[in-house]
Amino acid sequence: MAEKKTIPLRLSTKMWEEISKWAENEFRSINGQIEYILNEAIQKRKKLIKSKASEEGNDGKGEDE
Repeated sequence: MAEKKTIPLRLSTKMWEEISKWAENEFRSINGQIEYILNEAIQKRKKLIKSKASEEGNDGKGEDE
């Protein structure tokens, strides 16, 4: 298993409640849900960068990698 970093995170009460409900619905801890959300965002961003790079005619490497 990869080493994990510990970070302080401040969320509004409303955001905490929404993430808590979402986590409960998907049988995850709140930390697990936040990690899931971040991973999804990273994958979406990588696909977007790759798509833009393809449109511009290069391989998409070199930017943030």
